[in-house]
Amino acid sequence: MAITSAVGSRRRAGKGDDELEKAFDKLEAEAPDFLTRVILRLRKPRARMLRLVLGGAFILAGLLWFLPVVGIECLPIGLLLVAQDVPFLRRPVGRMTLYLLDRWVRVRKWWARKRSRARR
Repeated sequence: MAITSAVGSRRRAGKGDDELEKAFDKLEAEAPDFLTRVILRLRKPRARMLRLVLGGAFILAGLLWFLPVVGIECLPIGLLLVAQDVPFLRRPVGRMTLYLLDRWVRVRKWWARKRSRARR
C-alpha cells in the first residue's frame, strides 16, 4: 500500500511512517514560516543526500555537546533528518519528536499564563 506524503513523495507505508509524518506535520505547525519552508524543502525526495549529510553533521555536533559552540539540542535535529531515510528510526524518532513538541507547547502555555498573571 503506497501513501502520498504532504510533499508528494510516494513510498511504502511502514510502522513508523505515521508517527514520523505526524511529527513533521506538528513541527511545521509550530515552527515559524521560514523554518517551515526549510522543512518542506528538506522533506522532498530529491533532498535525500542533503538530509543525510546534514543529519550526520547534526548528530556529530550533538555528540560534541561539551564544546561551547554546539549543544545536545543538535542530536534530535540530526536524528529527525536521518529518520526519514532510515526505516528503523522512523517510529522512535517520530515518538520522541511528538513528545518533545507536546512538552514545548505545555511550557509555552505555562509561560503565557505566568506572564499574564504578572501583568495584573
